[in-house]
Amino acid sequence: MPAYSYAPQPFVRPPELDGGATGAPVAIVGAGPIGLAMAIDLALHGIRSVVLDDNNVVSVGSRAICWAKRTLEIFDRLGVGERMLAKGVTWKVGRLFHGGEEVYSFDLLPEDGHKYPAFINLQQYYVEEYLLERAREFPDLIDIRFLSKVVGHSASPEGVTLTVETPEGSYALAADWLLACDGAKSATRERMGLDFTGQTFEEQFLIADIEMEDSPFGDHGIAERWFWFDPTFHPGKSALLHAQPDNIYRIDLQLDLGADAKVEASEEKVIPRIRAIVGDKPFRLDWLSVYKFRCIKLERFVHGRVVFVGDSAHVVSPFGARGGNGGIQDVDNLGWKLAAVLKGEAEEALIESYHEERSHGSAENILNSSRSTNFMTPKTPIEALFRRETLRMAHDQPFARRLINSGRLSLPCSLEGFALQTPGEGKLRPGQPMLDAPVGNGWLLPLLQGEFTLVGFGEIDLPDVGVRRIGIGQSGKGYETRDDHGGYALQRYGTGLAYLVRPDGHAAAVFHGEVPEAALKEALARAMGKSCEREIA
Repeated sequence: MPAYSYAPQPFVRPPELDGGATGAPVAIVGAGPIGLAMAIDLALHGIRSVVLDDNNVVSVGSRAICWAKRTLEIFDRLGVGERMLAKGVTWKVGRLFHGGEEVYSFDLLPEDGHKYPAFINLQQYYVEEYLLERAREFPDLIDIRFLSKVVGHSASPEGVTLTVETPEGSYALAADWLLACDGAKSATRERMGLDFTGQTFEEQFLIADIEMEDSPFGDHGIAERWFWFDPTFHPGKSALLHAQPDNIYRIDLQLDLGADAKVEASEEKVIPRIRAIVGDKPFRLDWLSVYKFRCIKLERFVHGRVVFVGDSAHVVSPFGARGGNGGIQDVDNLGWKLAAVLKGEAEEALIESYHEERSHGSAENILNSSRSTNFMTPKTPIEALFRRETLRMAHDQPFARRLINSGRLSLPCSLEGFALQTPGEGKLRPGQPMLDAPVGNGWLLPLLQGEFTLVGFGEIDLPDVGVRRIGIGQSGKGYETRDDHGGYALQRYGTGLAYLVRPDGHAAAVFHGEVPEAALKEALARAMGKSCEREIA
């Protein structure tokens, strides 16, 4: 019996089965974290969508558990961040062991002044539960259809038509756009004959979620990430330990090359391995899975009116927590652009910038993930020598410790140099994600995300060109201002600077000393895709 109690979602007969039509402009395939987040993001922009899923329960198994700071800030904008933070296990320190000795530790967020921590651990089923409940707060904008399997689709330059099978019959659903959020085994991608490119590694890893009252971290009271190379309890391999809510612990163990996945996931094989780690402490197996590393992506994320989002577009190994986090950053990038196109505020070419920016982001994730994988499981004698000597020297040579790679953990992707950004210099350059800071009685980022915003720090006036204006460390300006509580904001952004911020929280332009109205309008037009005059695939 798993620790989480699954509640089946009801099938609701859709109007199309009785000759009606929903008329929503967006069809989203997949009601996982990416599809639900996508629907909520569009709803916040006033865009209606239909979400289709062939299942009727949230994620089976904990699956994605590590949610990074930037992702939590996006979830905050979507309305579930604080709930996730309250339930999740907060951590920021990682420790690396070689054999039985700790050789290195790192702190992912050593400074104060941020609403969200470096990471929380929270099972995917809770994330989906919270997103589903949040989506149901938009009954006029989000139509969620469980037990509704998309078995076909056709696309034209004007829209898409989906064929949907349900327990009460099949129907055709018309929409302007199809967003494929149907995961790594995307049926949408398979129907279109689109192949991933990249690398699949032969090594396999076992995930074992265990429930136990006594922490396997021993007397170490604060949750952390522990990773072992060649541990005494699993000689010659690697192992990872994470804490989750509800006294659930994730243990990740490297397996022998060519191991039989079915046999390795049997209790007869798993329990002795867990005993070697936790000793005689009582525990219960909650979920088991065996997986291979894959670092692969589509060549293109946008195919006319069909757009791939999350794992349907790119897959990385779990070490580094770049899968679910990367998918939520896809949502963050696409939502405001698609809404602007559907409202007639931007040309369809703006969607092409989603491909450019997020293909870049996924390539960055794959590069980091591949490097981690090669360090953990070296493929050549040279890689094996490098790993062996790095680990040996890490015991007493500080320089070697930073070379250990157990997964470079997820960081937000910079969009510097891409077409929507106006080049410039500042403490934060255009393209980089804005940083949080305490301002007034709250936080900076919730004030900046969701729509275009001009934010000024210190003595600089903000002209009115129709976008939201916020002054930090200012007063008496005729627009909203907040105190720089603790001095963090001006320290992170500089004084006498203003930033034009995109709805997804990335800086689009920076101004020094003054904000010329004409230059601001030009930067705003550029950020809305006026320079994206390119052919649509």
